[in-house]
Amino acid sequence: MPQPLNAIAAGHLCLDIIPDFDQLDEMHFETLFKPGHLIQIGSSQFSSGGSVSNTGLALHHLGIPTRLVAKIGADPYGNILRDLIASKDPTLVEGFQVDPHADTSYSIIISNPSIDRMFLHCPGANDTFTENDIDYSLVRQSALFHFGYPPIMRQMYTDGGRHLFETMRRAKETGATTSMDMSLPDPSTESGRVDWKEIYRNILPFVDIFLPSLEELLFTFKRPLYDQMVRKGDILDQATPVLLKELSTELMALGVKIVVIKLGTRGLYLRTTGLDRLEKMGRATPENCGVWATCEKWVPCFKVSLVGTTGSGDCTIAGFLAALLRGEPPEQALRMAVAVGACNVEAADSLSGLRTWEETHNRIDNGWDQIPSPKPESGWEWDASNKLWISPLDGHNG
Repeated sequence: MPQPLNAIAAGHLCLDIIPDFDQLDEMHFETLFKPGHLIQIGSSQFSSGGSVSNTGLALHHLGIPTRLVAKIGADPYGNILRDLIASKDPTLVEGFQVDPHADTSYSIIISNPSIDRMFLHCPGANDTFTENDIDYSLVRQSALFHFGYPPIMRQMYTDGGRHLFETMRRAKETGATTSMDMSLPDPSTESGRVDWKEIYRNILPFVDIFLPSLEELLFTFKRPLYDQMVRKGDILDQATPVLLKELSTELMALGVKIVVIKLGTRGLYLRTTGLDRLEKMGRATPENCGVWATCEKWVPCFKVSLVGTTGSGDCTIAGFLAALLRGEPPEQALRMAVAVGACNVEAADSLSGLRTWEETHNRIDNGWDQIPSPKPESGWEWDASNKLWISPLDGHNG
């Protein structure tokens, strides 16, 4: 196998503060937080968080040479964050910008197996991050430029997303392959009220690989449909091949070449464009573009004992991108993506559960059980060798 290509992970970075709630009664966890109560909990864990840390450090852990590009404040939290990351490799923090006038971003993560995780988040220096905080000479030396979490970085979504547009345009102009993931905007904030669909029209021509969750994509791209589906129940339970095909078709029409939609415990969906467009992806273009062209696949998740879900989507992205940068075919990229995401949820923080590339690969090869997955719809076929579903529209089906 050829040496893996290198990557830059840019965008949102924060310090995660994770209190230990394990001693609390899971049956009554959701009713404990009431005004006037003192709730005794365990010790807290400090961890780097945000897309830059979660995806970037996961890529580094999986053997991909990675540089992190982000902004922190000149404060104690910034020092802790820098030290945590530099302890893994001092070169990882060389792309950091320090803003003496901003606070370092942090999140208090309330995570318990009985509920979906909650975040108390301070955006801090992330809100002042722009394209001018990126050293594009580093991007020119990299195969892949990945940007994460623009909905919680104020300069990325105000003024019609002008700074996000410049970020992705300038990165693409260097010849790098570009990728982007999202976070779910808070509907009560400015980010939840901007016209994300218009921002997509402007920036997606410069995004080769787009990797949102279904909830994030529906909220930002199909808001009326999102609201309708929320009223009906769990959005992931309503995910169908028809819906995913419709969304991916529109995204590819706007310029995206590889669409990856995260579906939580229901797995991961992939759709790609034709060969002529894939061959223009930039320096991380797969060597064998033919096997990546006109794909539509859906891979189930692997079975795990859940501890916490912090960073699970970001680690799933890292698994996918690492496979791409290693020259793997799409089937292997999908399996490694959900495998890395599954390893992540076996620990409370975003990185402790991860294994090396080889260890993760061996875990799959040794018969790691998947969550049972019913046939998506008529015409889809189960690929027994790769353990995923293939659409009748997939150019490699049959």
